[in-house]
Amino acid sequence: MSTVYTTKKGPNESISVLQGTDTDSSTSLDIAPLGEPGEERRFWFQRGKGYNPEAVATQPSVYDNPGTAKEYQPRADWENLHRFDPSARWTWSEEYKLIRKIDLRIMVFTCLMFMCLELDRSNLSQALTDNMLPELNMSTNDYNLGNTVFRLSFLCAELPSQLVSKWVGPDRWIPTQMVLWSAVAMAQYGLNGRTTFLLCRALLGILQGGFIPDVILYLSYFYKHHELSLRLGFFWTAMNIADILAGFLAFGLLHLRGVQGQSGWRWLFLLEGLLTLLFGLSAYVLMPPGPCQTVNWSRGKSGWFTAREETIIVNRVIRDDPSKGSMHNREPITPKLLWKSLKDYDLWPIYIIGLTFQTPVVPPKQYLTLTLRGLGFSTFVTNLLVIPSEVLCIFFLLLLTYISEISSQLTLVSMIGQIWILPFLVYLYVVDINTANKWSVWVVMTLLLAYPNAHAIQVNWNSRNSNTVRSRTVSAAVYNMCVQASAIIASNIYRADDAPRYRRGNSTLLGLVVSNIFIYLLTKVYYVWRNQSRDKKWNAMTDNEKTHYLATTKDEGNKRLDFRFAH
Repeated sequence: MSTVYTTKKGPNESISVLQGTDTDSSTSLDIAPLGEPGEERRFWFQRGKGYNPEAVATQPSVYDNPGTAKEYQPRADWENLHRFDPSARWTWSEEYKLIRKIDLRIMVFTCLMFMCLELDRSNLSQALTDNMLPELNMSTNDYNLGNTVFRLSFLCAELPSQLVSKWVGPDRWIPTQMVLWSAVAMAQYGLNGRTTFLLCRALLGILQGGFIPDVILYLSYFYKHHELSLRLGFFWTAMNIADILAGFLAFGLLHLRGVQGQSGWRWLFLLEGLLTLLFGLSAYVLMPPGPCQTVNWSRGKSGWFTAREETIIVNRVIRDDPSKGSMHNREPITPKLLWKSLKDYDLWPIYIIGLTFQTPVVPPKQYLTLTLRGLGFSTFVTNLLVIPSEVLCIFFLLLLTYISEISSQLTLVSMIGQIWILPFLVYLYVVDINTANKWSVWVVMTLLLAYPNAHAIQVNWNSRNSNTVRSRTVSAAVYNMCVQASAIIASNIYRADDAPRYRRGNSTLLGLVVSNIFIYLLTKVYYVWRNQSRDKKWNAMTDNEKTHYLATTKDEGNKRLDFRFAH
């Protein structure tokens, strides 16, 4: 008996349900033909001769085979089930037009929210140029401690925040985070010493922790894997844009020194915090829970997407990753599921990379403004000289992300950043920058901090290799916890007793870069070995054995024999 599609009526919608137990895996469903995988044009420059926008874009998936379709049926309480239709077909023209619409409705505002986070957590470096440390009777070691407290608080909040987000929904939790951290950011106007400084850094870390993995989980509801990788590239450029904007804002706001008898850095914290508060309040009405839940008073009675568009969004995403139908978007992660996700050793190599790959550039970045001031640049010129490295970083980050998708070589492309960093750190170790030409030092520091950052690639790489919503929810938080832990380590590499040259610290950074190159290579070897081992087992099975495995296996997510790790 072949698998068929039936519908059952809900209160307002018809719901697609797969039925049947056909064991002939070679039988295909009697529906419209699928699109050719080779016709997909991910990038605009690929859509030249031979591109047919009216060709079918629906890609092959497990739902096209009666032997596997029923095993991947979404759960009955999945919020998008009424739009699930394996027989749905659409054209490339429809798909690309819809992706642009999602980008404008979802991605742009998500990037703006990330800019708010970056603005409130990194404006400390601009405040330093306005004599903040002397006025609060603090030293650079106190500054290091503040960064450590912030990162540690951020790290500790990652997983709890992600669990809360999965329970109540990112559309509710993310705006709440923004409103709360904005209040703390504005409260820094009243700092009066080391204690209040450390308290505010701790509260900021607690309230901002988890924001990034929360957003990544949210975006996965709308995008396919390879699309998410590219969007995360733009997502992280929002951080650099925020740093550029921060430089210009600081140039203006620090000129408020003396207004109401207050320092310029106090006005900087207050007014930038107020700006992010406005975005936080807007997020309550501009973040829909999911692609089929966009109707409300602010988004219109018909919502953002038509029924046809919702069908395309839902089916293209679940065909790309059937595991996305395994959990409701407001379903909590139980302790048992949490433990199962944490002990997923196949994701540990990516966690290790997250723990080390950014460490070599964090100390030079944190001390950039202090370094430039020490070279003789003024407060306002220093804030402007930070901008070129951020602009270059945007370009290289996007270029690296595109290369990784075109080449499908995530590990080797991600490693390019470490090779880039190496010669500039050698320069900082060998040359005494305090006596060298200040413009030469600025060029070296700018090129060092403009390195091709693989963070966006690795976040999506981690998501791909999770292969379940449950694991993806936890792994996104754990990966980001490792990144924050690396920042904690990095914040304590440059010490006061090593100033002003930081020769000991730079030698440590050099050792980390060399170690990182080997870590990337070993990660590549590990995933290639894992895939080859599974290929050997899977290819040795007959078609009936494969069908029986899919119908009876208790393996989940990336532990399934039919899953292959991205690398």
